[in-house]
Amino acid sequence: MISKTIQGQQRVIIENVSPQLDAGRFAVKAFIGDTIKVEADIFLDGHDQLSARLLYKFSTDEAWTEKKMSFVNNDRYEASFEAAKNGFYTYTIEAWVDHAATWEHEIDMKIKDGQIVNVELLMGANILDKMAKIASKEDKTELKATAKIFRDKNTYNEAIAFTHSEKMHHWIEQYPDKQFIATHKELKLWVDREKAAFSSWYSMFPRSASSKKGQHGTFKDVEENVLPRLKSLGFDVLYIPPIHPIGKQFRKGKNNSTTCEEDEPGVPYGIGSELGGHTAILPELGTLDDLKHLIATCNEMGIELALDLAIQCSPDHPWAKEHPEWFKIRPDGTIQYAENPPKKYQDIYPINFESENWQGLWEELKTVIMTWAEWGIRIIRVDNPHTKAFGFWEWVIAEVQTVYPDMIFLAEAFTKPKVMAQLAKLGYTHSYTYYTWRNTKAELIGYMNELTKTEQALYMRPNFWSNTHDILPWCLQTGLEPMFIIRYFMAATLSSNYGIFGPVYEYMINEGNPNKEEYKNSEKYEIRHWDWQMENKLTHVIRKTNEARIENSALQRTNNITFCDIQNDQVLAYLKTHSNGNKILCAVNLDPHNRQGGNVRIPLHLIHKHPDQEYIVHDLITGAKYVWRGEYNFIDLDPHIMPMHLFRIEDI
Repeated sequence: MISKTIQGQQRVIIENVSPQLDAGRFAVKAFIGDTIKVEADIFLDGHDQLSARLLYKFSTDEAWTEKKMSFVNNDRYEASFEAAKNGFYTYTIEAWVDHAATWEHEIDMKIKDGQIVNVELLMGANILDKMAKIASKEDKTELKATAKIFRDKNTYNEAIAFTHSEKMHHWIEQYPDKQFIATHKELKLWVDREKAAFSSWYSMFPRSASSKKGQHGTFKDVEENVLPRLKSLGFDVLYIPPIHPIGKQFRKGKNNSTTCEEDEPGVPYGIGSELGGHTAILPELGTLDDLKHLIATCNEMGIELALDLAIQCSPDHPWAKEHPEWFKIRPDGTIQYAENPPKKYQDIYPINFESENWQGLWEELKTVIMTWAEWGIRIIRVDNPHTKAFGFWEWVIAEVQTVYPDMIFLAEAFTKPKVMAQLAKLGYTHSYTYYTWRNTKAELIGYMNELTKTEQALYMRPNFWSNTHDILPWCLQTGLEPMFIIRYFMAATLSSNYGIFGPVYEYMINEGNPNKEEYKNSEKYEIRHWDWQMENKLTHVIRKTNEARIENSALQRTNNITFCDIQNDQVLAYLKTHSNGNKILCAVNLDPHNRQGGNVRIPLHLIHKHPDQEYIVHDLITGAKYVWRGEYNFIDLDPHIMPMHLFRIEDI
């Protein structure tokens, strides 16, 4: 017996649709303004013609928008649509045996061969009758009249002329017979706002913002001392660690000491006290009104404030008393503190996502995020998301973005590749990356190609950080000025989203704890004092690089990178181009000690130059201009002068 699920009259096959992620399990990602090219292999048995349409709609649209798919080659078809809004789009493909188009093709061939086509005209009349049933009122009358012409032997020549007319072809396109249509499963596209595509992050501790040494900084200090500096340097995201009350029990002291002196402030990640938890404000920083004022001031200056979501609690957090079921209880009745054996973090209780009351836990955490959103926050950096349940992230990100589609989530997940990938697929907008530990030319090219030339380009949004408040990589512990410049510059030009943990990077502080990639005298454990007017060579490079990023659209995307050949393993060269004609060439000396150079090969087809044509390369850091010709041109980089070029390619 033939199964009822088999559609025996459906002859068209649709397969290998792109873009799609994990057979449609997850949404492909794009940015507002992107053109989404959808392709598929579409074919059928026999020699009939087929037609295919791309269908798409935004989440609030009731009706589909249709676009005809065009034949590419080898049964491959394509069509495109614009991602015009922030939010979810749905798209699919439908295809059918186009009997009208088949008739049009066959009768045309027979007429050209001089054959008599009376029967074929009768077939055409039947096709016109079907069209008339679904046609507009205006076309219906003309369709019926044309069918009569096709059936009347006395108007044979008139009918022949009409078979290959523009009007006939238009009707075939406009009124298709989709009786045995094949439809692909619906696929999802998530479209983010522009900030998700292009951003420059600066991280600092608000308690270190005071202009007076030894005094606890406030939100007002951030407004007065930090924001003008960030505006001057060209940063557009200010990310601050947790701003909530800090617990007293087992509070950590300087350099993670288990002994905390009376005047030591504690670690901001030990969240919660009798004053409240994740929706309360540390009084020393100011009030909620002060925070809202900071958010508004940031927005006025073209800067967005990002808060840090750390899903963990101090022993003093209200949840520890109100909801002990949200934590792991040890056999002696105490709550399990955080451990990464042999390390112990007695000042932090991790959340138990296997709690029997997991629904209440999820709703409470959602409430935290929604409360921040009500304050005006639209960017959240999430601490260690890979240690929390995947299912929770998929649910809560979707819940939040249903109300606030402009919310951006950054995953601080320096973890296993597949875990990082899963978080990105589940909805995280940005992800920290392995850039921090990619140093050689081969490592950098391999990693960038992995991010931009594989399936990861559909969902992974890398955010390159040269350092963080937790991480001082080995390469920076040398203290060499060229190395700080090199690592900053590559982060800011390889990726369109990047960040630094601010003052210590600007000051090029390189003192780490013995045998560890972390800062000695870290601000996690103490208040520091900084001169927010300080200038040096590195800050000059930061300012000029951010200016170039803002002025050049080629630097505002990540996946548009092409590496250029140069026969020197110590020099990395890469080209970035934009459809508007903007072209940027970066060349970096990876050796902080020695002068390096070589002949860089420019892919002329990407810059639209012929082999004998001259063009200008304009260094946007130094202002120098050089006239180049053809593919191969020599560069020479002294790390003690400037270890890189940031060239804009210009016409003479």
